[in-house]
Amino acid sequence: MSYGVGVEYALHCLVYLIDVPEKTSVGIKELSEFQGLSETFLSKVFGKLSKAGIVCSVPGVKGGYKLARSAEEISFWDVVEAVEGVKPIFQCKNILQGGLPYKDKEESICSSCPSGNLSCPINLTMLQAEEQMRAFLRQKTLAQLQAELDILLPKEVRSFTKEYFTKGK
Repeated sequence: MSYGVGVEYALHCLVYLIDVPEKTSVGIKELSEFQGLSETFLSKVFGKLSKAGIVCSVPGVKGGYKLARSAEEISFWDVVEAVEGVKPIFQCKNILQGGLPYKDKEESICSSCPSGNLSCPINLTMLQAEEQMRAFLRQKTLAQLQAELDILLPKEVRSFTKEYFTKGK
């Protein structure tokens, strides 16, 4: 199980947008340059974030992106769901039905096993674990992440970052 690197890039970039003055935005070029990322890749990530209502785009020469909601209202799960989609991590392949006890029978305990099949203890356990993870990520917000970074990172790094994204704005 793993989330793509787009989730990490998105979370970092969204934290940078928190301190940007309300009437301004940050361009993909600035964000990608600051993190050493591909503009093309980051544009795709921000397209997904925009579609999910996490950021909004500002058109024009000095356009870019800004948060569409406050940092307190954007959870880690919002970002994961926007970037990765909503499919379950565990996807039951209904292997029980292909086993010898059910091979030539019309019925099985696992009928087509969509993610909602609660008669399969393996599927049920995995779905419960995923729900606990989603619940945890729904509780963690960008505002909390920013507060943690303020404690963990050297003040010079945080100051440099804030100045970089607010310079001339």
